[in-house]
Amino acid sequence: MAGSKGFDDQAYYSALASTVEAKRLTWKQVSQSTGVSASTLTRMAQGKRPDASSLAALSAWSGLNPANYVEGVETPDQTGKLDFVADFSALLRAQKDLSGDAKSALEGLVKAAYEQLKAK
Repeated sequence: MAGSKGFDDQAYYSALASTVEAKRLTWKQVSQSTGVSASTLTRMAQGKRPDASSLAALSAWSGLNPANYVEGVETPDQTGKLDFVADFSALLRAQKDLSGDAKSALEGLVKAAYEQLKAK
């Protein structure tokens, strides 16, 4: 969508799929946990946009911020610099098999590595 404004549903679905994989869940389990129908999840996998209610439920469940997937619009909390780190942090917080200290340590490592390796 060069130059236009719109929701990048493919990028959102990719991040959602990574979350599902990281949590070692099936899409059926996601449907049961979120109340989003299996047919909606299938349509999303085929490149269709979710309805607002499904997007809200999936975002609440996954910790993904839909604002990070809107192209061509810069929001006050979306500087572009830390989108990766923010998304990583949200996914990390959702991990149940890590202690709070482990999550903080991993978040610190990723932030430090990102700052060292990002293009200037």
